Amino acid sequence: MIKLNYCLLLLLSCSFSFAQICKGKVTDNNGTAIDYVLVTHAQNKMHVHTSFDGVFEVGNLKKGDTLIFSKMGYQPLKKAYNQNQILVVLTPETVSLEQVVLTNDIHNASVITALDIQKNPIKSSQEVLNKIPGLVIGQHAGGGKAEQIFYRGFDIDHGTDLQINVDGIPVNMVSHAHGQGYSDLHYVIPETIEGMDFLPGTYNPKQGNFATTGTVNIISKERLQNNKLQLEIGQFDTQRLLFMNSFINKANESAYIATEYISSDGPFDSPQNFKRFNISSKYAKTIQNTKFVFSLSHFMSSWNASGQIPQRAVDSGIIGRFGAIDDSEGGETSRTNASLSIQKKYDDQSVFKHLLYYSNYQFDLYSNFTFFLNNPVDGDQIYQTEQRNLFGYQSDYQKELFLTNEKSVLLLAGIGVRTDRVDDIALNRTKNKTELLSQVQDGKVNETNFFAYVGADFELNKWKLSPSVRLDRFSFGYQDNLMGDGKLNEQRAIVVSPKLSTTYTPNNQWQLFAKIGQGFHTNDSRLVLNTLGDDIPKAYTSDLGFVWKTTPKLLWAFTAWGMISEQEFVYVGDEGVVEPNGESIRKGLSLTTRYQPIKHWFLNVDADYTHARFRDEPNGADYVPLAPDFVVKGGIAYKKEKGFYGNINMVHINDRPANEDNSIVANGYTVTHLNLGYAWDKINFGVQIQNLFDVDWNETQFATESRLATETNSVEEIHFTPGTPFFIKSSISYKF
Repeated sequence: MIKLNYCLLLLLSCSFSFAQICKGKVTDNNGTAIDYVLVTHAQNKMHVHTSFDGVFEVGNLKKGDTLIFSKMGYQPLKKAYNQNQILVVLTPETVSLEQVVLTNDIHNASVITALDIQKNPIKSSQEVLNKIPGLVIGQHAGGGKAEQIFYRGFDIDHGTDLQINVDGIPVNMVSHAHGQGYSDLHYVIPETIEGMDFLPGTYNPKQGNFATTGTVNIISKERLQNNKLQLEIGQFDTQRLLFMNSFINKANESAYIATEYISSDGPFDSPQNFKRFNISSKYAKTIQNTKFVFSLSHFMSSWNASGQIPQRAVDSGIIGRFGAIDDSEGGETSRTNASLSIQKKYDDQSVFKHLLYYSNYQFDLYSNFTFFLNNPVDGDQIYQTEQRNLFGYQSDYQKELFLTNEKSVLLLAGIGVRTDRVDDIALNRTKNKTELLSQVQDGKVNETNFFAYVGADFELNKWKLSPSVRLDRFSFGYQDNLMGDGKLNEQRAIVVSPKLSTTYTPNNQWQLFAKIGQGFHTNDSRLVLNTLGDDIPKAYTSDLGFVWKTTPKLLWAFTAWGMISEQEFVYVGDEGVVEPNGESIRKGLSLTTRYQPIKHWFLNVDADYTHARFRDEPNGADYVPLAPDFVVKGGIAYKKEKGFYGNINMVHINDRPANEDNSIVANGYTVTHLNLGYAWDKINFGVQIQNLFDVDWNETQFATESRLATETNSVEEIHFTPGTPFFIKSSISYKF
């Protein structure tokens, strides 16, 4: 008997001396699971991430080995392995560059935007996209219209070549009354934003329609740390009221509601009478290996606008910079969203994620771009309207297989569908918003996109190779009510998009990457049916660059990129048509740096250069209108959990061509914004100043042919919307 016990003890000690598997869970101090924590084996550098329920599994461990747990916003933790089941508790900590650890599955663009959001939180929905290095936006219709976007040598208009999602729900509207890809983010309450996942280029198989220059996925919070009541008051009769309340806050269950009301007259001579109301809620619950998240939101907005004014009217003194030729522009819009997300983890560590969503959307917009060019008597005002129902479903699957200590493969696959039913999509010529002069377009859109993708991430020691392919099938349908036959015309198209990415990460401070892929953006169903048929223009892109943490407190990223686009389209708002402009080529350089010299100070600089030209046009007449060639963004932030905080941010954009031969130039600008405040335990007082130095700048500019009521001939020149002058707003909030 003694001999048998001795043998059993010897066998047990020997088995423990060999490699073991450690399973565990990572939570915060309240017992709430923390997802995507980096768990690194200190000895062999193998790493994994925690799943949505905070669970991880690390193999090839021996007694005495060390596991390192790290995630941005938490204190790193080292733990010696001495048992197979462990619970790890991470303590929240102010975000710092030292928390950034480069691995093969880290995207430098997402890391940088995550840093910026944590160090300099978003103050308004307009700021969301401004967090992306090299991207600038502009408003040109009274604050209620979606912003115009400029990125990587594109005038993206309102979203033609940038895919935008919120919690996976698409924001871009296909075959929209005002313009293809129209993306209105104003329904997002900024205080509910947890982070933003940004991927430039066309290299992720989940990227589909509109993802020519990249994809943005805004991630909203699942739980609130505190209830909050906030009041903001500023110039131009500006008010904002915010209320956020958490009514369930358990370790495995949470629910909250957030509401926002904004009103402002703006700096314009004719008051904007801008009003916006938002309400959103989210419920999340984890039951064993399954997580359910239900979201519901509603948004509505109305406004007046002074529109884009001609430079000659300001120069001659007919109007001032904040005046209007036609101040009867404006509109109203609303959107209701509902979604259900289900994540299920199985015993083999594979994960399925399902997303089901629905949106009801309404849009009405009055504009006048050319004044009296087409109608010298009643003017050229147009009215664009639509009523839309949007349905969608997506399922994503992933499973990681470990081949050896330093070799693994992550299998990816997904399927989905999106369908848009747009009733009464119309363009009418009107007068003073009240009188219908004529109908230009009136019909119904029925558009559906089925898609599927497969891919794999092969981790081979310090290399990662990611091949993938995506298949999109479109069904375009349009019923022209003005034709009188009531017939739905349909056209189908299929796009296959291969992609390949590779990264080399020799250590946690240095990474090289190279990517190549095909992307596309579809076009308005009416255009596809009339001109394109089943031919969807493609875009071929490539990125080459590196990320380098030269010190624990200094991060650099450099990218050289190129793109060939088979076709460019310009939306002609007055006529409701899209005109093809031909093939283009773009190439650029992007330099990004983040520096944290001491604990609470944070510096950022982004510089982006782009060369954009049409390929089939003669030299000197091949400029891409409004494509920025040089953009610089930078800032300094100081932030503590309590006490004084502040940041100052600057954006500079160069002069750029407004037409193909560069004979009309859109003036560049440099604008600086300041944010200061003081935080106590429960009370926060802040002051925001836009355009700190009160410079005259044009937020959006267009080369437009127009005619004023007193003119006999039309003139083509810059028409612009003036940027906000010096604008101060104060806020006070109470946490409870």
